[in-house]
Amino acid sequence: MKLLKSWRWLLKKKTVLFDVGKCGFKMKQLSFMGIVCTVMLFIVYRTTNYQHKQTEEFRVASRELSGLPRGIINARSDLELRPLWSTSSSRSKINDYSHRNLLAIPVGIEQKHNVDAIVQKFLPENFTIILFHYDGTVDGWWDLEWSNGAIHIVAQNQTKWWFAKRFLHPDVVSIYDYIFLWDEDLGVQNFHPGRYLKIVKREGLEISQPALDPNSTEIHHRITIRARTKRFHRRIYDLRGSTKCSDASEGPPCTGFVEGMAPVFSRSAWRCTWHLLQNDLVHGWGMDMKLGYCAQGDRTKNVGVIDSEYIVHKGIQSLGGAGSSGRKGSNSEVLTKHASAAGDMRTEIRRQSTWELQIFKERWNRAVEEDKDWVEPFKSVLRLRKRKNDHHR
Repeated sequence: MKLLKSWRWLLKKKTVLFDVGKCGFKMKQLSFMGIVCTVMLFIVYRTTNYQHKQTEEFRVASRELSGLPRGIINARSDLELRPLWSTSSSRSKINDYSHRNLLAIPVGIEQKHNVDAIVQKFLPENFTIILFHYDGTVDGWWDLEWSNGAIHIVAQNQTKWWFAKRFLHPDVVSIYDYIFLWDEDLGVQNFHPGRYLKIVKREGLEISQPALDPNSTEIHHRITIRARTKRFHRRIYDLRGSTKCSDASEGPPCTGFVEGMAPVFSRSAWRCTWHLLQNDLVHGWGMDMKLGYCAQGDRTKNVGVIDSEYIVHKGIQSLGGAGSSGRKGSNSEVLTKHASAAGDMRTEIRRQSTWELQIFKERWNRAVEEDKDWVEPFKSVLRLRKRKNDHHR
């Protein structure tokens, strides 16, 4: 009899424990469903809010264009050269774009041979070439065979970002899949644009750059240095120096980062980057730290450095320096004075760059504070990852 009672007691206890377990499981389910519902409601709110803003912008644009019949409006353009006259057979090909990628370089005449070497690499891959002449000299380029097919834009002593903001509007370059916005002092002996783009497309990189040869004259961030055993990399591990990069590092310059000398943008990433460019802050200092916000998603996955196709950064300071003036001295005294003037100008440029960096940081912080609808995307990603890791534990 006692044995029978003991068995009944054990069965009741087991049933109670099972019910408690079921209850705990149900509570976890409810908690998870609550998180999912909250996320879904937030997405719906953000989407509705965005659609409302887009609708308002469209209404404003429609009022501005109300004087035109809708069918005549062509919102896009490109940088393809058009003939002044053409044969009947070639007219049908006028909208057959063979160039799907764009190479834009700020150039000075003293870097002509190096620019020629860069362009020669890109021409077989059907790139459109645009040269931004910051030294005002164009006539010295016409002896190059490809020069007549390039677009030449001249503005004295202007930077790459000044040109890009004014002449690479997203609607103008929207036919190009990728925009290469490169400096003129890059060595391309070990670079092939076709192979480079195959890796970029395969890995889904929206913003990228070729790795720098370790023997480059100027290297500012270790993430840009070529890893000899890899095809590409997205992050760097380095515990030396003031910036420590480990598995816990989730932002630039440890991951989600490319530098400003040789960036490559997808069409979507460039549309975002163009809006990030400040009209009056021409040196672009600090912008590379924010490019990850234009990566069209997770910057730790969509931004990368290509190791197998690498370049040499020669670090030639030409804009505002001795190379941009084109003047030659006949004696050592003239050369010394000119070098001194160039040095003073470089000092002033550095001061201007530092000032612009501070202004850019202040504008970013102010914009984040004032835009109540904006949500820091990477903090949300970090929170989700933390929850996922905690769940697996």
